[in-house]
Parts: sequence; structure tokens; C-alpha cells
Amino acid sequence: KLLWAVCMNLNYSDTETEGEIFNSLVQYFGDNLGRKVKAMPLVEENSLLEDSSVTFPVVIIGNGPSGICLSYMLSGYRPYLSSEAIHPNTILNSKLEEARHLSIVDQDLEYLSEGLEGRSSNPVAVLFDTLLHPDADFGYDYPSVLHWKLEQHHYIPHLVLGKGPPGGAWHNMEGSMLTISFGSWMELPGLKFKDWVSSKRRNLKGDRVMPEEIARYYKHYVKVMGLQKNFRENTYITSVSRLYRDQDDDDSQDRDISTKIEKSNFIKRNWEIRGYQRIADGSHVPFCLFAENVALATGTLDSPAHLEIEGEDFPFVFHSMPEFGAAINKGKLRGKVDPVLIVGSGLTAADAVLCAYNSNIPVIHVFRRRVTDPSLIFKQLPKKLYPEYHKVYHMMCTQSYSVDSNLLSDYTSFPEHHVLSFKSDMKCVLQSISGLKKIFKLSAAVVLIGSHPNLSFLKDQGCYLGHKSSQPITCKGNPVEIDTFTYECIKEANLFALGPLVGDNFVRFLKGGALGVTRCLATRQKKKQHLFVERGGGDGIA
Repeated sequence: KLLWAVCMNLNYSDTETEGEIFNSLVQYFGDNLGRKVKAMPLVEENSLLEDSSVTFPVVIIGNGPSGICLSYMLSGYRPYLSSEAIHPNTILNSKLEEARHLSIVDQDLEYLSEGLEGRSSNPVAVLFDTLLHPDADFGYDYPSVLHWKLEQHHYIPHLVLGKGPPGGAWHNMEGSMLTISFGSWMELPGLKFKDWVSSKRRNLKGDRVMPEEIARYYKHYVKVMGLQKNFRENTYITSVSRLYRDQDDDDSQDRDISTKIEKSNFIKRNWEIRGYQRIADGSHVPFCLFAENVALATGTLDSPAHLEIEGEDFPFVFHSMPEFGAAINKGKLRGKVDPVLIVGSGLTAADAVLCAYNSNIPVIHVFRRRVTDPSLIFKQLPKKLYPEYHKVYHMMCTQSYSVDSNLLSDYTSFPEHHVLSFKSDMKCVLQSISGLKKIFKLSAAVVLIGSHPNLSFLKDQGCYLGHKSSQPITCKGNPVEIDTFTYECIKEANLFALGPLVGDNFVRFLKGGALGVTRCLATRQKKKQHLFVERGGGDGIA
């Protein structure tokens, strides 16, 4: 409807080229949408759906690095092969040379990514990473083979919705810990992290940095790249649903028929996005948006995973590092003789071990795996770069519990054990793989076994989008099922997912999702453009 209205209100001469017509449309959309979104929220919750005068081409839910990078590319920034660049992968380099004049967005991503291997299961993520960080997994620090151009005629109007400032969950991470990745791997296209640090007159000590530094970088990135007009903070999504139209009735209104009516008689229309924006005085102002496409970039840190056992809701049981860190900082565990129980074998659990250990709090560390399990994350980290994590792993291996001895004074590991229950008297029951049970008195417990995304705004909590439709979406066990080259959900057209939702937990790989989504949307836009021109007549648009 919006495209038709624009076409009817703009006059084109016979001599105008396809590009000039398209550029006029882009300018129209940019100007008018820019004016419309300034007064977000756009539509009051109790307004009729047809009162909304704007349908956004794209709404991005989540303003972390995934959402920021997608906004960057939708804003018209395009990657090209640098003039002097030679990629160390000779086969990939020859493919790139074949279409050096084209941006990567306009090339065949399946062809370019064929045969590449990396630490992501998504081929476009591996491709984009090797273009930005050639041979990084072999320890090299080669410069990117890409350079970026701002081509404003490629701008696709969009809106990025986030709960806090740009950077997402990075603003909430424990500030005392170093990032697992190098600072250069955390950067986004067009702004080197080291250059940004230098501009702030801060010295970068080592290659790993504090999460708070990364959070500030992401916030600055949005500003310096001119993306602020696309971002809205303090927004909370309550519903994202499809609207349908009766295919036998051209005059029927769009409606949500999620439960009551057979969908076979209806044609899918746009997305309706409802939520509220929290304003300065703390009140909530509802809004309702409409979008042709929705991109899910929420990450997976919203809802910590639970053991689902008896007593887990007792107040001495924590489920996040910020909770545990706050308890320590407030002195709640100072002078306690009973140990803290830490559950989990990942890096967050290791952070908790270090936090307690450095605060002279004794630790019981419980995890289900063997210490020799090759899938343990510590096996993948070089000792020289990650000495603190290898210290934890060394303790896991050498300070394990024995039936012949008591708990060690500072740290005791319990490999191949799990927690059966927590008791109201602050005791826990552990069970070994052989079935032997043990009871220990605790000062606190910290369960750090992963997290789930909060997709409560989707039907069935978004479970139907996963590879296993009966289970919650998780980064490793059940990511959203997508077309690996477009990042469009297999089970829902015009709905995209990227980042941790599709298994890319590292910033260096989630950027590939932005490339895949942008190429898909740009390709569809070109098809609409050609159709638009083909239908044109001598006096304008037919």
C-alpha cells in the first residue's frame, strides 16, 4: 500500500532511468520515514491497526552487535575487495578477483563460501570472518581484505529496538573479567577497536579487554557511523505476530488469526509488533508497529538456564555472575566458613570460581563432564593467552574430591556429578555418576549452565522456529533453523534470525548474519524495483 501510494503521488518522465526512479523512491522513503519515527512510539496501543500510516521494510529486535552490524549494512555501507588485497586462501582470492567491481553483498555467497572451514556452522559467517580476519584461527593478524563504501541509494529504512543503550547485553556483563576474544575480534566493520581506544587516549594492555570497554565501543560506533536515527532505546516487545488477509475478499481488513480461524483461506501479510517504551519518569508508553520483515537479534543471555530441581528457588541460589558478584561486593559472604557451590563447566562458571577464589571463599565446583572431555572449552584456549582459565582447569583436574579425604580448604572439584536438590537449611545433595550421594552445607550456590533467549513475544516462545520444535531455543542445543545463506527462518517467511540465536556466539561470526540478511533483502528489493519499472507506462506508473 505504501509503495502504491508513493507511486501515485510521484510523477516520472519517460527519460528517467531505473536508477533515478529508485533513488527518488529511496529519498522519499528516507525523508518520510525519518519524520515518522522521531516520535516513537508511533501508534497508541488502543488505536485501530489501520490507523498506522507507516509499514517499515525492516524492524530489528535487539541492539547488540548483531543488530548494530545489520543496521550498518542496511544503511547502505557496502564491502568491496581492497585494490591491493590478496587473500591468503588462493582459491577464495581467485573467486574474489572474478567480481572485484561488485560489492560482496552483490555476489553469490554460496559460491564464495564453498569449501571454507571455520568455527561456525554457518558458511556465510565463516566467509565474512575470513574476509575480515584472514587466517585468524592460525594465529595470524592479517588486515582485512575489504574496504567499505557508503552507498546511500542502497539504504533500506529500518528500526532497531533495544531494552538499553546500543551494545545490548555487553552493558550488563561483569566488569572485572576479560573478554574471551581479542579486542580486534570484537570490532564491527569500518571502525578498528585499536583506533577507537587510541582516540580515547587509553592504553590497550594486551589483546583482551574488559566488557565495559566493548560496551562503550559499540555505543560510540552507532553514533560515529550515523546510525542513531534507526535506534530506539528502552523498548520492550510484548508481541510479534503475523497479520492475515482473506484471499477471497480484497476489501477485508488485516487480522491476527493465530488461534480461531483456519489459516488456509488467508494470505500472510505484514508483521505487527507491539510493546512499550519506558520513559524518563518510569512510566510505560505502549506502541504498535508494522513491518514487512522482522530480524531477531536478541542474543541468548535473557533467561539463565535452571537445573529444574527441588529448592532451586531458595534465595541463596544464584543464576548469574552479576547476582553472585553483587553478593560478594556487599560482603554477604565475607567470613563464611561454608563453601560456595558453583555448578557448570563453561567459562562463566570459571569466572565465578576465580571470583570466589580471589575473595578467599572456599569453592565446591560441580560439573557433569569428565575433566578429560575434549569438548571442554578450556581445551580450545591457548595457555599463554588465557592463563586464568587454565588455572581453573588445572584445579579441576588436580583438586577433585576423594572419598578418602575431606573438602580441600580453597577449592574442590566434583567431576561427573550433578545436584539432586537444595534444602531450606542451605544444604545441597550431590550425586555421582555411580549413584553415590553426598550432602554439603553451603554459604551460597551459583548455577551457571547456560542461558536461553527470551522469545516470549513469539507464539510458543519461538520454539517452533528451532530444529527441535518441541524444545526451547538455545545457542548450542536447539538454534533457530534458518536458510544458511539468507538467515531467513525455514518455518516463517520474512522472519530472520542472527547471532547466538543461530549458533554464532562469538562477535566475529555473528557479522556474517548481517551480510546474509542484507543480501537477501537487497535482492528482493531489486526484484520489486524491476517489477515496478516493468509496469510503468508512458504517463507514469500503470
